[in-house]
Amino acid sequence: VQLQASGGGLVQAGGSLRLSCAASGSTYSRNGMGWFRQAPGKEREFVAAISWSGDTTYYADSVKGRVTISKDNAKNTVYLQMNSLKPEDTAVYYCAARRTRGVSSSEYAYDYWGQGTQVTVSS
Repeated sequence: VQLQASGGGLVQAGGSLRLSCAASGSTYSRNGMGWFRQAPGKEREFVAAISWSGDTTYYADSVKGRVTISKDNAKNTVYLQMNSLKPEDTAVYYCAARRTRGVSSSEYAYDYWGQGTQVTVSS
């Protein structure tokens, strides 16, 4: 599976962004998907995950209520809608795919990674 993330940019605090992750590869629709982020000088951290069917989602406490993960299997794309953005959301955001169908918050559960897209939130 090859992953291409896009949609990052510069936004003011309180604003919104929608990240997209386009996947290619015949097994995409059977993959659990996730978003992670890494801020400068910090470890990569989990943001959100979605099961292959889209029926199960899981969020980090730091973004719960502000972020929605979704997927469109017809378009081979997973989305991360981010609202009420804060300066602490500034990071490079990565999408990732698993070989299995379920959700996981552990980066070690993911087998494929995109190149990342920068999100910068100004105060």
